[in-house]
Amino acid sequence: MVNSEDVDRGTTVTSALVGSYAVIVLGTVVALAVLTGVAPRWAPPEAWGHAVVVAVFAALLPLRWRAARRGSARARRAVRIIAAVLLVVNLVEAFVPAFPLWMRVQMGVIAMIMFALLTRLSARTPDRWST
Repeated sequence: MVNSEDVDRGTTVTSALVGSYAVIVLGTVVALAVLTGVAPRWAPPEAWGHAVVVAVFAALLPLRWRAARRGSARARRAVRIIAAVLLVVNLVEAFVPAFPLWMRVQMGVIAMIMFALLTRLSARTPDRWST
């Protein structure tokens, strides 16, 4: 039997992971904008390319998560796919020397968040998605 308090807590933790990803990406874009003006070598074009792509996912992921919380199976699948793609891409790119060290660390943090998100989503049964 599923306790509604457990569902609320699980949904809150998962929402916090999704929100923290969006905040980190927004902070990265702001940092790149500042660094472009004051220290351009710390904001190379590769970093901007990566930031733009993950910013698109930062806008999409919360929208899909909201629909998943309402019970959409397609949205649940989309959240899992987005999290898996972000995990792999950020993990691989964290080892690419074309990116500045600060951004490679950020990519590692995002990979950890996506791993935690995937773990949470995998552990939940479909009847535990509703709030």
